[in-house]
Amino acid sequence: MLEYMPLVLFGVICAVLMFGYPVALSLAGTALAFAGLGYGLESIGIDANFDGSYLNAFPNRLYGIMSNTTLLAVPLFVLMGVLLEKSRVAETLLDAMALLFGSLRGGLGISVTLVGMMLAASTGIVGATVVTMGLMSLPTMLKRGYSPSLATGTICATGTLGQIIPPSIALVLLGDVLSSAYQQAQLEMGIFSPKTVSVGDLFMGALVPGLLLVAVYILYVGLVAMFKPSAAPAVDRDELMAEMGHNSGLGLLLLKGLVPPIVLIVAVLGSILGGFATPTEASAVGAFGALVLALAYRRLDMATLKEVLRSTTNVTTMVFLILIGAALFSLVFRAYGGEELVTHLFDSMPGGVIGATIIVMLVIFLLGFILDFIEITFVVVPIVGPILLAMGLDPIWLGIMIAINLQTSFLTPPFGFALFYLRGVAPDSVPTSAIYRGVIPFIVLQLCMLLALAFFPQLATWLPSQF
Repeated sequence: MLEYMPLVLFGVICAVLMFGYPVALSLAGTALAFAGLGYGLESIGIDANFDGSYLNAFPNRLYGIMSNTTLLAVPLFVLMGVLLEKSRVAETLLDAMALLFGSLRGGLGISVTLVGMMLAASTGIVGATVVTMGLMSLPTMLKRGYSPSLATGTICATGTLGQIIPPSIALVLLGDVLSSAYQQAQLEMGIFSPKTVSVGDLFMGALVPGLLLVAVYILYVGLVAMFKPSAAPAVDRDELMAEMGHNSGLGLLLLKGLVPPIVLIVAVLGSILGGFATPTEASAVGAFGALVLALAYRRLDMATLKEVLRSTTNVTTMVFLILIGAALFSLVFRAYGGEELVTHLFDSMPGGVIGATIIVMLVIFLLGFILDFIEITFVVVPIVGPILLAMGLDPIWLGIMIAINLQTSFLTPPFGFALFYLRGVAPDSVPTSAIYRGVIPFIVLQLCMLLALAFFPQLATWLPSQF
């Protein structure tokens, strides 16, 4: 039994988190409890296979976390997203897109998908995107005769694009963890001049799959509108403009609502893809650009600024506290020989690297029901990442597969996080069953994307190889 103590530790962590305790404290507290158990068993002469010397590395881990310049991108990207949300720049963008496409059948659904993509690129936080899109677009879609299941499914699916559309916070964190895992894997393989993988590589790898997902979402909405017009009717543009309270012409509204956010996103991504800036430097460009936009729209007063800074601080401290708790958990897991145990389990799995990858993806998918992407990135990926990468998997491909896998998990009934977020802001007239029915086609589309990536890894690896 004691040789399986790492698996017991992992199971207890998941159980504690299901009770709703704070993630960072759960990780650190449970790890310390198991460390105390290991010391206690060793002190009474029971071999617990616990090497307490691993814990001596904890101060260095803390210093490494706080001095990691890559992680500096997290608060800046969060600041950028919250600024665009709180200053209602996203609302103006949605109005402009709705007026542009609303006169087409399915036009509002297409508008929601495109705005969700841009909002995902700016916030990178699933909850923020789903809630914002739910509050802004769901009432309009329902009022204009859209099927509740199509409306809610489109909002939930586009909200989860924050996992994969760069510059995503999930990709920033995942890129940092995979970089360490890739170097560790190469050292274990005897490669003492290891290659590196950067957050920018992961951004480039995610671009093609992310845009393909947006394209198939739009195609699905268009097909529904074509074969079932009553589910996605066209909207009169003049009525919609009067309802939104815009007196200016469509061209001026598009110039005001569409061009500035697109310029900002292109500036952030373009500076990374063009090699002019690192993701951390680009995040500073994005935050400053969002501040300029909020000021230009005259929607940034002192109260809004305080709210923006408070939200940014809350998210940033949560991320770093979880990272510290995960570092302690990782050390205790390794002190019990967890790395060797997982390696042995993977080596004994049928199917070799393919079987191991399928099992890992299934476990991550199921964990996505109870854990957020931050916990999975910091707890699970450091355990399985080095082993899978040592088996020969491409780190960029693995990162994109994990991101889309989590995106699908957050969308899957009955536990998907995106469903809970939308249920919280949807009117009572929309039954939960309609939300569940609405997301099923999008889940199928995402699973198809996972299969496409599995059979054609070049979808994720081609663009980074060109740069």
